[in-house]
Amino acid sequence: MNGFSSLVPSPATVRPEPGTCRLHADMPLTVDGPPEAAALARRFLASLGEAGNTPPNTTETTWFSVRAAVDGPPGGYALHVTEQGVTVEAGDVEGVSGALTVLRQLLPDQVWRRAGVPSGGWTVPCGTVSDAPAYGWRGAMLDVARHFLPRTAVLRYVDLLAAHRYNRLHLHLTDDQGWRVESRLHPRLHEVGAWRPSTRLGPDGVPDGTPHGGYYSLDDLAEISAYARSHGIVLVPEIDVPGHTSALRAAYPELGRPGEEQAVLDTVWAGGSSISPTEPVAAFLRDVLGEIVDATGAPYVHLGGDECDMSWWADDPAIAAEMAAHGYTEPRQMHGHFLRGLGGFLAGRGVRMIVWDEAFVTGGVLPDTIVMAWRGHEVAERAARTHDVVRAPLFPTYFNFDQSDLPEERRSEGGPITLADVAAFTPAPPEWPAELRSRVLGAQWQVWSEWVPHERHLDYLAFPRACALAEVLWRGGVDDPAAFEDRLRAHLPRLDALGVEYRPPGGPRPWQAGGTGAWRRTGPGRIEETRKWVESISREP
Repeated sequence: MNGFSSLVPSPATVRPEPGTCRLHADMPLTVDGPPEAAALARRFLASLGEAGNTPPNTTETTWFSVRAAVDGPPGGYALHVTEQGVTVEAGDVEGVSGALTVLRQLLPDQVWRRAGVPSGGWTVPCGTVSDAPAYGWRGAMLDVARHFLPRTAVLRYVDLLAAHRYNRLHLHLTDDQGWRVESRLHPRLHEVGAWRPSTRLGPDGVPDGTPHGGYYSLDDLAEISAYARSHGIVLVPEIDVPGHTSALRAAYPELGRPGEEQAVLDTVWAGGSSISPTEPVAAFLRDVLGEIVDATGAPYVHLGGDECDMSWWADDPAIAAEMAAHGYTEPRQMHGHFLRGLGGFLAGRGVRMIVWDEAFVTGGVLPDTIVMAWRGHEVAERAARTHDVVRAPLFPTYFNFDQSDLPEERRSEGGPITLADVAAFTPAPPEWPAELRSRVLGAQWQVWSEWVPHERHLDYLAFPRACALAEVLWRGGVDDPAAFEDRLRAHLPRLDALGVEYRPPGGPRPWQAGGTGAWRRTGPGRIEETRKWVESISREP
């Protein structure tokens, strides 16, 4: 398989040509574009010197050029490789990053290592690639609340996403089991909410007695955002409210139900109660959201809005008084009001609000809110009638689920969701009217980390399914599954060079198997029952 036929995701148009071009770190570089584009090109060339041992006294006159494309689509690019040099044309940093990723995939697999061969330098086949993505939102969500991922691991995942031409990194920063971002205005959030004394895996788990936690300083979050942006990726921070807030309430009990015991949950399975949807709590959250926006410059902030216990709201005097003042008769109306208020604050900062689909059901949306639909097909279609939608359906984008029903598969939350299931996904279904399909911005995969204690386990679950979704989102679908499988086989050595501990398509590696201990599977997955249940609740708040 030649280089152009092994690209993942595959470009829209490829025209191989005779000859090769020799690349090395000292190639003359010209850039007509923003400083970020120049930085990307310099970093690419520098990596060739670090990994390829540029021959001394090189006399070749090949050149490397990056040019701005005035009329190019977002994320699109053209890559021209001749015997005389390389030209990249793109309209934005995302496009430059994509072109350089394709160029790197055309080189030998060793180029993905931090240091290595060949001693004679690098050669790339000549040809032209003209390309643009089918979807503008090509994302991944990392749940760093249930199990914390160090900053270095998140930065590594920026690299892995860029290597597959993703352009959104959604960080689920808060939940019942941990609050993962510093607040200088309300420091107990990270001083108390970031830590739990023990962890229990699953509904039948026993406490392990080992403290767990961590958080990102605002400087850490700023670094992650800047690093992602330099690779054409937008950071999407999520502060999940008003439900999933045990860690928040452990730090500031007065924000929750009076008299209720407050603690950071040690079980990663159960959910906790909610905060009060009143103006004093909203003011507190405006402080926190302002800090995050200031640190990251994020154009989007996710406010959650999912799985919220509202059962106590109508009986609470302060909440009941605010409900009456606004003429509300049901708690779900207050849920929507609370989220709209926070969304309005974000809008005043130039930030677009995102919510899970439960908030769409309660009216917790503004006209330009993005609805992230996880509960199946029907709720996504309803949301697309009035709002932009990012598809994130449990099936097939919850990568925390098993990849097969093999008995040796490691225990997880459910499944299976196979590589073939992901490859068959269509974010904007063809049976939808054109106007609804146009509201689908794209999709993303999720790894909820209830059963994901470390980065190695994350690799096992994310890859190679992330390769399949990258293909879907870039090309609009996988038209030829057999051809994709061939390209994936050629792509896996690149993941090996990158140190990705992916699950092989044929089955788990020995360390990935469940064995006979706590990770042993108790039976086959029940994905069809799970899918029916998710659809059945899709009209509920």
